Amino acid sequence: GGTGDKCIKFWNTRTGSLLNSIDTGSQVSGLQWNPKEKEILSSHGYTENHLSLWKYPTMAKVKDLKGHTDRVLHMAVSPDGGSVVSAAADETLRFWNVFA
Repeated sequence: GGTGDKCIKFWNTRTGSLLNSIDTGSQVSGLQWNPKEKEILSSHGYTENHLSLWKYPTMAKVKDLKGHTDRVLHMAVSPDGGSVVSAAADETLRFWNVFA
């Protein structure tokens, strides 16, 4: 989602119908699936510049991971699936044990 949208949307790829839309409150810049649990990690830009962990399929927020001071540009999951690294426009990398 863009700055104005701020949503994570789930679509039925067969019918093209919208299944669910979650307003995250800030620009969505990326998504990562937890390889071990039914969870989604979202990264954000304006206005919050953080990561959020969500339970799937309820999309109940588990927690926010704060530390970046500018928009998050990229995330990657470690080979063991336990950690995530995020890169932001504040020129920092942050390592999170979010899926451990």
